[in-house]
Amino acid sequence: MSGATLTTGTHVREACRAGLLTGQTSGLAPGFAQANLVVLPADWAQDFLLFCQRNPKPCPLLDVTEPGQVAPTRAAPTGDLRTDLPRYRVWKHGELVSEPTDILAFWQDDFVSFVIGCSFTFEAALLRSGVPVRHIELGRNVPMYQTNIPCAPAGRFHGPLVVSMRPMKPADAIRAVQVTSRYPSVHGAPVHLGMPDQLGIADLARPDFGESVPFHDGELPVFWACGVTPQAAIMAARPPLVITHSPGCMFVTDLRDEELAVG
Repeated sequence: MSGATLTTGTHVREACRAGLLTGQTSGLAPGFAQANLVVLPADWAQDFLLFCQRNPKPCPLLDVTEPGQVAPTRAAPTGDLRTDLPRYRVWKHGELVSEPTDILAFWQDDFVSFVIGCSFTFEAALLRSGVPVRHIELGRNVPMYQTNIPCAPAGRFHGPLVVSMRPMKPADAIRAVQVTSRYPSVHGAPVHLGMPDQLGIADLARPDFGESVPFHDGELPVFWACGVTPQAAIMAARPPLVITHSPGCMFVTDLRDEELAVG
Protein backbone atom coordinates (compact mmCIF):
# COMPACT_ATOMS: atom_id res chain seq x y z
CA MET A 1 0.00 0.00 0.00
CA SER A 2 1.29 3.45 -0.90
CA GLY A 3 2.36 5.59 2.05
CA ALA A 4 1.07 8.60 0.15
CA THR A 5 -2.51 7.49 0.86
CA LEU A 6 -1.92 6.93 4.58
CA THR A 7 -1.91 10.52 5.74
CA THR A 8 -3.76 10.24 9.07
CA GLY A 9 -3.87 7.89 12.02
CA THR A 10 -7.34 6.79 10.93
CA HIS A 11 -6.08 5.90 7.43
CA VAL A 12 -3.27 3.75 8.83
CA ARG A 13 -5.52 1.98 11.32
CA GLU A 14 -8.14 1.25 8.66
CA ALA A 15 -5.45 -0.17 6.35
CA CYS A 16 -4.25 -2.44 9.15
CA ARG A 17 -7.79 -3.53 9.99
CA ALA A 18 -8.40 -4.44 6.35
CA GLY A 19 -5.15 -6.41 6.14
CA LEU A 20 -3.68 -4.00 3.57
CA LEU A 21 -0.77 -2.86 5.74
CA THR A 22 1.40 -5.49 7.43
CA GLY A 23 4.80 -3.77 7.47
CA GLN A 24 6.61 -1.02 9.36
CA THR A 25 4.99 2.39 9.83
CA SER A 26 7.95 4.79 9.93
CA GLY A 27 7.19 7.83 7.79
CA LEU A 28 3.45 7.14 7.55
CA ALA A 29 0.80 9.67 8.65
CA PRO A 30 3.31 12.47 9.29
CA GLY A 31 2.17 14.73 12.11
CA PHE A 32 0.30 11.96 13.95
CA ALA A 33 1.89 10.33 16.97
CA GLN A 34 2.88 6.69 16.68
CA ALA A 35 2.95 4.35 19.66
CA ASN A 36 4.29 1.09 21.03
CA LEU A 37 1.83 -1.39 22.51
CA VAL A 38 1.91 -3.75 25.48
CA VAL A 39 -1.19 -5.82 26.36
CA LEU A 40 -1.20 -8.08 29.41
CA PRO A 41 -3.59 -9.59 31.96
CA ALA A 42 -4.88 -7.33 34.72
CA ASP A 43 -3.00 -9.16 37.45
CA TRP A 44 0.29 -8.12 35.79
CA ALA A 45 -0.82 -4.57 34.93
CA GLN A 46 0.12 -2.88 38.21
CA ASP A 47 3.69 -4.16 38.06
CA PHE A 48 4.01 -3.03 34.45
CA LEU A 49 2.51 0.40 35.20
CA LEU A 50 5.12 0.84 37.93
CA PHE A 51 7.86 -0.27 35.51
CA CYS A 52 6.77 2.45 33.07
CA GLN A 53 6.64 5.08 35.81
CA ARG A 54 10.15 4.19 36.95
CA ASN A 55 11.51 4.15 33.39
CA PRO A 56 9.84 7.10 31.63
CA LYS A 57 12.51 7.54 28.92
CA PRO A 58 11.92 4.15 27.25
CA CYS A 59 8.30 3.77 28.46
CA PRO A 60 6.49 7.14 28.22
CA LEU A 61 2.80 6.40 28.67
CA LEU A 62 0.31 7.98 26.26
CA ASP A 63 -2.73 5.95 27.33
CA VAL A 64 -3.79 3.01 29.51
CA THR A 65 -7.08 1.20 29.02
CA GLU A 66 -9.56 -0.29 31.43
CA PRO A 67 -9.56 -4.13 31.52
CA GLY A 68 -11.08 -5.49 28.31
CA GLN A 69 -11.31 -2.11 26.61
CA VAL A 70 -10.21 -2.26 22.96
CA ALA A 71 -10.14 1.47 22.14
CA PRO A 72 -7.59 3.73 23.87
CA THR A 73 -9.84 6.68 24.80
CA ARG A 74 -7.22 9.42 24.73
CA ALA A 75 -4.98 8.16 21.92
CA ALA A 76 -7.56 6.92 19.38
CA PRO A 77 -11.17 6.68 20.58
CA THR A 78 -12.31 5.00 17.33
CA GLY A 79 -9.37 2.58 17.24
CA ASP A 80 -9.29 -1.13 17.97
CA LEU A 81 -6.07 -2.37 19.55
CA ARG A 82 -6.90 -5.93 18.44
CA THR A 83 -6.73 -5.15 14.71
CA ASP A 84 -5.24 -1.72 14.08
CA LEU A 85 -1.50 -2.48 14.08
CA PRO A 86 0.26 -3.97 11.04
CA ARG A 87 1.76 -6.84 13.01
CA TYR A 88 1.84 -8.03 16.63
CA ARG A 89 3.99 -10.28 18.78
CA VAL A 90 2.48 -12.89 21.09
CA TRP A 91 4.64 -13.95 24.05
CA LYS A 92 4.02 -16.95 26.33
CA HIS A 93 6.23 -17.32 29.41
CA GLY A 94 8.76 -14.96 27.85
CA GLU A 95 8.98 -16.82 24.54
CA LEU A 96 7.86 -15.36 21.23
CA VAL A 97 5.29 -17.79 19.81
CA SER A 98 3.51 -15.88 17.02
CA GLU A 99 3.54 -12.67 14.95
CA PRO A 100 -0.07 -12.33 13.73
CA THR A 101 -1.62 -9.39 11.91
CA ASP A 102 -4.48 -9.24 14.43
CA ILE A 103 -5.00 -10.57 17.96
CA LEU A 104 -8.72 -11.34 17.88
CA ALA A 105 -8.05 -15.02 18.61
CA PHE A 106 -5.89 -14.17 21.64
CA TRP A 107 -8.00 -11.44 23.23
CA GLN A 108 -9.06 -11.78 26.88
CA ASP A 109 -11.63 -9.75 28.81
CA ASP A 110 -9.08 -8.94 31.52
CA PHE A 111 -6.46 -7.49 29.15
CA VAL A 112 -5.08 -4.05 30.05
CA SER A 113 -3.39 -2.20 27.17
CA PHE A 114 -0.53 0.27 27.49
CA VAL A 115 0.00 2.74 24.64
CA ILE A 116 3.60 3.97 24.87
CA GLY A 117 5.21 6.88 23.01
CA CYS A 118 7.40 6.05 20.00
CA SER A 119 10.37 7.88 18.48
CA PHE A 120 8.77 7.65 15.03
CA THR A 121 6.65 10.57 16.26
CA PHE A 122 9.51 13.05 16.49
CA GLU A 123 11.01 12.00 13.17
CA ALA A 124 8.60 14.30 11.34
CA ALA A 125 9.89 17.17 13.49
CA LEU A 126 13.47 16.22 12.63
CA LEU A 127 12.67 16.22 8.93
CA ARG A 128 10.93 19.60 9.21
CA SER A 129 14.10 20.93 10.83
CA GLY A 130 16.24 19.71 7.97
CA VAL A 131 17.74 16.74 9.85
CA PRO A 132 17.83 13.69 7.55
CA VAL A 133 16.62 10.34 8.91
CA ARG A 134 18.48 7.53 7.17
CA HIS A 135 16.06 4.63 7.68
CA ILE A 136 13.18 6.71 6.29
CA GLU A 137 15.28 7.64 3.26
CA LEU A 138 15.94 3.94 2.63
CA GLY A 139 12.43 2.69 3.48
CA ARG A 140 13.78 0.50 6.28
CA ASN A 141 12.87 -0.17 9.88
CA VAL A 142 14.96 1.77 12.42
CA PRO A 143 17.90 -0.21 13.90
CA MET A 144 17.44 -1.05 17.60
CA TYR A 145 19.94 -2.47 20.07
CA GLN A 146 19.83 -4.05 23.50
CA THR A 147 22.27 -2.24 25.82
CA ASN A 148 24.18 -2.98 29.02
CA ILE A 149 22.18 -0.33 30.91
CA PRO A 150 19.69 -1.87 33.36
CA CYS A 151 16.21 -0.40 33.73
CA ALA A 152 14.86 0.33 37.19
CA PRO A 153 13.07 -2.88 38.25
CA ALA A 154 9.41 -2.86 39.31
CA GLY A 155 7.67 -5.85 40.79
CA ARG A 156 8.25 -8.77 38.45
CA PHE A 157 9.61 -6.63 35.59
CA HIS A 158 13.30 -5.93 34.98
CA GLY A 159 15.68 -5.91 32.05
CA PRO A 160 18.04 -3.84 29.90
CA LEU A 161 17.39 -0.56 28.12
CA VAL A 162 16.82 -0.90 24.37
CA VAL A 163 17.83 2.02 22.13
CA SER A 164 17.08 3.09 18.58
CA MET A 165 19.86 4.61 16.48
CA ARG A 166 20.10 7.21 13.73
CA PRO A 167 23.40 8.16 12.02
CA MET A 168 23.98 11.93 11.93
CA LYS A 169 26.66 14.51 11.28
CA PRO A 170 27.68 16.33 14.48
CA ALA A 171 25.79 19.52 13.56
CA ASP A 172 22.64 17.49 12.85
CA ALA A 173 23.07 15.61 16.12
CA ILE A 174 23.13 18.89 18.03
CA ARG A 175 19.99 20.01 16.22
CA ALA A 176 18.37 16.64 16.93
CA VAL A 177 18.95 17.10 20.66
CA GLN A 178 17.26 20.50 20.48
CA VAL A 179 14.29 19.22 18.45
CA THR A 180 13.60 15.98 20.30
CA SER A 181 13.96 17.54 23.75
CA ARG A 182 10.56 19.11 23.08
CA TYR A 183 8.94 15.63 22.94
CA PRO A 184 9.46 13.96 26.35
CA SER A 185 6.31 11.83 25.92
CA VAL A 186 7.87 10.12 22.87
CA HIS A 187 11.33 9.42 24.40
CA GLY A 188 12.63 13.01 24.30
CA ALA A 189 16.33 13.80 23.83
CA PRO A 190 18.94 11.15 22.98
CA VAL A 191 20.42 9.09 25.79
CA HIS A 192 23.84 8.67 24.16
CA LEU A 193 25.94 10.01 21.26
CA GLY A 194 28.80 8.10 19.63
CA MET A 195 30.90 5.36 21.28
CA PRO A 196 28.44 2.45 21.01
CA ASP A 197 30.85 0.22 22.96
CA GLN A 198 29.94 2.19 26.09
CA LEU A 199 26.40 0.86 25.69
CA GLY A 200 27.64 -2.68 25.19
CA ILE A 201 26.92 -2.57 21.44
CA ALA A 202 29.64 -4.48 19.60
CA ASP A 203 28.49 -4.10 15.99
CA LEU A 204 26.15 -1.40 14.68
CA ALA A 205 25.69 -3.44 11.49
CA ARG A 206 23.93 -6.16 13.51
CA PRO A 207 20.95 -4.64 15.35
CA ASP A 208 18.93 -6.77 17.74
CA PHE A 209 15.69 -5.46 16.21
CA GLY A 210 14.89 -3.62 12.98
CA GLU A 211 17.32 -3.26 10.07
CA SER A 212 20.86 -1.93 9.75
CA VAL A 213 21.55 1.35 7.93
CA PRO A 214 24.79 2.62 6.36
CA PHE A 215 26.92 5.43 7.74
CA HIS A 216 28.34 8.25 5.62
CA ASP A 217 31.70 9.91 6.21
CA GLY A 218 31.80 12.12 9.28
CA GLU A 219 28.64 10.68 10.91
CA LEU A 220 28.23 9.39 14.44
CA PRO A 221 25.51 7.17 15.92
CA VAL A 222 22.84 8.95 17.96
CA PHE A 223 20.85 6.76 20.37
CA TRP A 224 17.37 7.27 21.80
CA ALA A 225 15.58 5.22 24.46
CA CYS A 226 13.25 2.83 22.66
CA GLY A 227 9.78 1.46 23.31
CA VAL A 228 10.97 -2.06 22.51
CA THR A 229 12.49 -2.00 26.02
CA PRO A 230 9.31 -3.60 27.49
CA GLN A 231 9.83 -6.61 25.23
CA ALA A 232 13.21 -7.24 26.87
CA ALA A 233 11.50 -6.92 30.29
CA ILE A 234 8.80 -9.36 29.18
CA MET A 235 11.44 -11.91 28.19
CA ALA A 236 12.99 -11.54 31.66
CA ALA A 237 9.72 -11.57 33.68
CA ARG A 238 8.09 -14.38 31.65
CA PRO A 239 4.37 -13.60 32.16
CA PRO A 240 2.04 -16.39 30.96
CA LEU A 241 0.69 -14.26 28.08
CA VAL A 242 1.61 -10.82 26.75
CA ILE A 243 0.97 -9.17 23.38
CA THR A 244 3.11 -6.37 21.96
CA HIS A 245 3.59 -4.61 18.65
CA SER A 246 6.14 -6.13 16.30
CA PRO A 247 9.17 -3.77 16.27
CA GLY A 248 8.58 -0.96 13.78
CA CYS A 249 4.91 -1.88 13.29
CA MET A 250 3.31 0.78 15.44
CA PHE A 251 -0.15 1.90 16.51
CA VAL A 252 -0.78 5.24 14.82
CA THR A 253 -2.89 7.47 17.04
CA ASP A 254 -5.11 10.51 16.54
CA LEU A 255 -2.79 12.59 18.74
CA ARG A 256 -0.91 15.28 16.84
CA ASP A 257 2.84 15.55 17.30
CA GLU A 258 2.54 19.14 18.44
CA GLU A 259 0.05 18.17 21.15
CA LEU A 260 2.90 16.21 22.71
CA ALA A 261 5.49 18.97 22.39
CA VAL A 262 6.57 21.15 25.29
CA GLY A 263 8.27 24.54 25.33
